[in-house]
Amino acid sequence: MNDVLTTLEPKAIWRHFQTLCNTPRPSYHEAELRERLIRWASGLGHQTYVDPVGNLLIRKVASQGMEDRETVVLQGHLDMVAQKNADIDHDFTKDPIVTQIIDGWVHATGTTLGADNGIGVAAAMAILESTDLAHGPIEALFTIEEETSLRGALQLEEGILKGKILLNLDSEDRGDVYIGCAGGMDINIEKHYPAVAADSSRKAFTITVSGLRGGHSGLDIHKGRASANVLIVRLLNLLKERCEFGLSAFAGGTLRNAISRDAQATININHNDQATLFAFIEGFKKATKAEFSTTEANLDVTLNAAELDSELRDADKDALLNAMFCAPHGVHRMSADLEGVTETSCNFGVINLRNAADGKKAFDACLLVRSLVDSAVEHLAYVAKSAFSLIQADVKLENGYPGWRPDPNAGLLKHFLTVHTDVMGHEANVKVIHAGLECGIIGAKYPGMEMVSFGPNIRGAHSPTERMEIDSVGDFWRLLVALLASVTKV
Repeated sequence: MNDVLTTLEPKAIWRHFQTLCNTPRPSYHEAELRERLIRWASGLGHQTYVDPVGNLLIRKVASQGMEDRETVVLQGHLDMVAQKNADIDHDFTKDPIVTQIIDGWVHATGTTLGADNGIGVAAAMAILESTDLAHGPIEALFTIEEETSLRGALQLEEGILKGKILLNLDSEDRGDVYIGCAGGMDINIEKHYPAVAADSSRKAFTITVSGLRGGHSGLDIHKGRASANVLIVRLLNLLKERCEFGLSAFAGGTLRNAISRDAQATININHNDQATLFAFIEGFKKATKAEFSTTEANLDVTLNAAELDSELRDADKDALLNAMFCAPHGVHRMSADLEGVTETSCNFGVINLRNAADGKKAFDACLLVRSLVDSAVEHLAYVAKSAFSLIQADVKLENGYPGWRPDPNAGLLKHFLTVHTDVMGHEANVKVIHAGLECGIIGAKYPGMEMVSFGPNIRGAHSPTERMEIDSVGDFWRLLVALLASVTKV
């Protein structure tokens, strides 16, 4: 078992993070970790409760002399994003995360690290296990499926939390405190197409767009990074203006909340159009590498021979490619109230066209809309729905969740800023995040609860470049301990 982290300081938090790395926990597979935490917490004498959807609540009584303090909810999520490099053999449902330390940062080895949100869970575990820290009553809430649908928060049982203060431990920048977040909605699209046999004189090729940085569809959407899905759709639409081809399959992205890093499409093309295809691919590669030279240094477009397979009818191919070309992606609007903050965006996260069991071609796609303004979520979701409704696809708007409206005058925020200055020696940056923190959802279920979100430095979340700065974890821990020790009286 990989235990490289257990020598790091502070040992209390790193030891528990190592346990999380050693326990597979992709979304939908949190049960093993949850049961492990129940056994662990019960052994410490803490009360545990699992609500009907599968969220875990652990209660710890106040330390001696702190019984009159407000109950604090420490909140994080159990699941992690499962992304790996193409050359890595890793089963996220079975294999532990293999970590390594490089220049003061903890990395995984070709996979996501799971610092999002494993470090928040580990911090809460360290508080729950402590015997020498001052704190009032603690409620540690660990939700499920945050990374895929926010289902744990959306279906959180009402009335189980007693705390009026919530510390969300799911942020990624030391020195920042978040007091608001975007709401969002999934757009899920499906359609089955008749498949026709390809002309036997044609040759099949797979076009691959790869080497992109990817990243978090909220935190990184404004950084000018390329989407492999957008590029493969763009490529195919431009190609159909130059030559005839049959479309057999395509696939891109694996998560609606990760900017797609790789995509590929398989086409069938006539012999006399192959020279056009080869020249076009080279030109497209050159143009897009120049276009994204600052943000995507490793962008690559390749062409390889493939097996001839059935294809879409030409009219269906053209209509589908046109609909995908119209699908929104990227920043839609910057906030007029908060300088430098993305207000509304859409991520074209997943696309697939494959052979179905009924002999047809099955198409599916998933987009994720985010906005600080709930009405803007609805607007952009319907823009996406309209694009695919034009081809009579089955479009469902699902998993909508509210944003978290910032309150710059909240008492908890003022207390946090005071403690942060005392501990860190400088003021915290107050921010609003363009991502779906669970605070907005939980806050809607528990009106009047005051919340802030903070964490250590995590970079590259939702991609195999994810890494966490070791020194910042120590600062995160000291700040959390100081906040709990100074919580207000009831």
